[in-house]
Amino acid sequence: MYPIHLLETRPQTTAHLAQTMSLLNMTSAELKQKIEAELANNPALELQEARGCRTCGRLLVDSIPCPICSQLHDPKALEPIVFTSSRSDYYQSHSGGTTYNISPDELPEDNVAPELDLPSFVLRQIATELAEEDRPIAAHILTSLDEDGLLRISPLEIGRYHHIPSDRVHKVIKLIQHSEPFGVGSSSPQEALLVQLEILSKSQSLGMPGHIERAIREGMDLLSRHHYTKLGRLLDITTQEAEEISSFISTNLNPYPARSHWGSIRQGGEPIPHVYHHPDILISHLNGSSDGPLVIEILFPVRGSLRVNPLFRKEFKNAPSEKIEKWRQDLEKANLLIKCLRQRGNTMRQLLSILTQHQRDFILHGDKRLKPITRASLAQILEVHESTVSRAVSGKTARLPNGRIIPLSKFFDRSLPIRALIREIVDNEKEALTDSQIMGMLGKSGYEVARRTVAKYRSMEGILSARTRQNMARA
Repeated sequence: MYPIHLLETRPQTTAHLAQTMSLLNMTSAELKQKIEAELANNPALELQEARGCRTCGRLLVDSIPCPICSQLHDPKALEPIVFTSSRSDYYQSHSGGTTYNISPDELPEDNVAPELDLPSFVLRQIATELAEEDRPIAAHILTSLDEDGLLRISPLEIGRYHHIPSDRVHKVIKLIQHSEPFGVGSSSPQEALLVQLEILSKSQSLGMPGHIERAIREGMDLLSRHHYTKLGRLLDITTQEAEEISSFISTNLNPYPARSHWGSIRQGGEPIPHVYHHPDILISHLNGSSDGPLVIEILFPVRGSLRVNPLFRKEFKNAPSEKIEKWRQDLEKANLLIKCLRQRGNTMRQLLSILTQHQRDFILHGDKRLKPITRASLAQILEVHESTVSRAVSGKTARLPNGRIIPLSKFFDRSLPIRALIREIVDNEKEALTDSQIMGMLGKSGYEVARRTVAKYRSMEGILSARTRQNMARA
């Protein structure tokens, strides 16, 4: 049985934790809406115009960071300076030793070009081989694909719409299927696998297991259920041979072609945007020097400091009996929000201090210098649950010293160095290199990845297939 005092404090502790986690998950724009709603609905909450340090509460002058909380503990260790400021304050930008004031509306947008959508990506590949009169047909097919890259309407239906024979539609579909991601435009996962198998047999010297085509045509249900003994009896082969067929398919083929284009298996979440307008975090050089510590500025969505309204607190002592309970709840909600916002700020500061120190080379020198780190390992360092780190990272963006705005989740993307190297290899190729050749070059650089992974990363970077690059070079 729990002591009485623990039973009394548990609801407040639970509410504190729940609201802190909820606030931590919000971007600065969402947090602004939350604060404005609370200010409008809670008379006990007040926004104080005077600007104070969100760590120690010290009153500050203009947009200068707190002289106590932002001071360097060890300049030689290149420990970043992390502090919180208001989004409405002017941001300091250093260029050539001159300081400029930049308003939030003047912050640069992300200078990373948006990733091509799947229809555009495929259409670029087949443009040189596609007859002009067939372009509307290709556009119809590509815009009718589902999220897995499969065509769920029949060629006959497309032919009727365009008043053409279905044979002509089939020719366009076959052209689409043989572009990357291979098998896109197929009517089923089974057809996508057969298309990929056909392409793989012509372009690769891999030793394919016997009976694999028949296994896909006749034993798809058994393959998906891992019934290898039954599959063996169907094909008149051993169980081990059936397992080898399954292993080959899972390693080299993909029944859902679009998933390689998006970069990962669809998990039902919202798509990640590729263009960002205003960051949640600003990262800059101290005094404009790239050799010194980094300055990390966490943007708070409102100017000023939240506090409990002193007049409301004073009047509460004389509150009418019928209003005591309501006013008490307002006071508790105001105090809870202030404490939770402070906890959110502390968590963000600790996380960004460790993360930016670990990824300093990535911040200063680009994708190839990203160091492996997981949310779980960072949570262990911070001595918090992994979900806390995930909430702190989710939906947040950071502006790097070069002006580029990226999602904070990119600091954990271990594929970045490999993708950057693939871009470099393709940029410097004299003749179009195949995925197998790129795989070999990556291996020499210390990255052991499968050919299929190379194809996936290449697609994520918007790099066309070797065949298409070669055709474009000859054109």
